[in-house]
Amino acid sequence: MMEMDQNLMRRNRRVFMWIMLLVFGMAGLAFASVPLYQLFCQVTGYGGTTKISSAPSVQAVGTITREVRFDANVQPGMKWRFEAPAPIALRAGEQIKVHYTASNLSDETITGQAHFNVTPFKVGSYFAKIECFCFQEQTLKPGEVVEMPVIFFLDEAMDSDLNTREVAEITLSYTFFPLSS
Repeated sequence: MMEMDQNLMRRNRRVFMWIMLLVFGMAGLAFASVPLYQLFCQVTGYGGTTKISSAPSVQAVGTITREVRFDANVQPGMKWRFEAPAPIALRAGEQIKVHYTASNLSDETITGQAHFNVTPFKVGSYFAKIECFCFQEQTLKPGEVVEMPVIFFLDEAMDSDLNTREVAEITLSYTFFPLSS
């Protein structure tokens, strides 16, 4: 009888240890899920996530011309005006610099962060940014108006990819969100 109780206690401890391991493992995955998802999106271009690059690695400029449109939004309630540049024509491999314009319409200093995406989503992995205001928080004083540059290019491999070769229009979209002070 005593041996049976000890076996039961050992099994209960083993089950308890497995449950605790599962609980801690799930908590660890919950904390790691956001950085892992961001890494996945940056590597694959999933959801229109663009690449970050130091410079184009181009030997030749592509032959297909595409129109790149720009979109600018602010979260409702954020007292900024955010304006996009006019559309441009672009070939893969060409490095382009455009400027968005942001204005603080309030009487207080506001800090914001821009989130972006590229549509169609399948183009995201070919859209590479060299410089972007979205890489950092932006602080605007009351009434301040600033130009915010974006330097980017389309990877020349886009022209030879059967899934992206037919894309004629690309939209780069930003939405500014206020950051808590």
